[in-house]
Amino acid sequence: MPARKPSLIMLAGLLLASTGLAAETQSDKIERGTSDPYKGDLSIFEDPNRAENLQIERVMDLLRIKTGSHVADIGAGSGWFAVRAARRVGSTGRVDAVEINPAYVRHIAKRVKKEKLPNIRAILGKTDDPLLSTASVDAVMLLKTYHEVEQPVRLLRKIRSAMRPGARLGVIDRGGIGTDHGLNAETVIKEAAQAGFELVEQHDFVKSEDVDYFLILRARD
Repeated sequence: MPARKPSLIMLAGLLLASTGLAAETQSDKIERGTSDPYKGDLSIFEDPNRAENLQIERVMDLLRIKTGSHVADIGAGSGWFAVRAARRVGSTGRVDAVEINPAYVRHIAKRVKKEKLPNIRAILGKTDDPLLSTASVDAVMLLKTYHEVEQPVRLLRKIRSAMRPGARLGVIDRGGIGTDHGLNAETVIKEAAQAGFELVEQHDFVKSEDVDYFLILRARD
């Protein structure tokens, strides 16, 4: 029996779908400078005064991280934040520590075993996709990472799909133009809006950690 030829309606539908996808992908593209991802010694993240300077417990309170929460740490570096979040969420919670640097992922995996924190999962993500499960997390953190993300709207769309209803996204960074290891908060808020987020709160108590702002965002309804 000869194969059926696609109808004009089917062809038109495929054309519209591909055109729409291309338009959406194009609209996600950001044309601005970014900083090269950090590839140096991870001990830089382990300053003993860092938790106090950053007021990390207050940060986690505002992100509503609690026992049983599922948290994603995007750009996890040495796992500094992931470890603290894991201790807070306890055995009934989970932390996905996402990195694009394979060496850092291996470091986090070793740290998990050494510090006996089986509720941390080290993930080798992509630059525009953290590879998180859909509707799986209650809170997300990008700590001094956003200015390194080459296509933030694409990444944020993936993060948004991974967030449960009511989940919060935290961005901690310093002011700048993208290429100087910082990015102004206004730019972050604008790009996040393109990805379907809205600003909930903005704080500056993190300044003693050499950062300028802490943004809390949520997915728009």
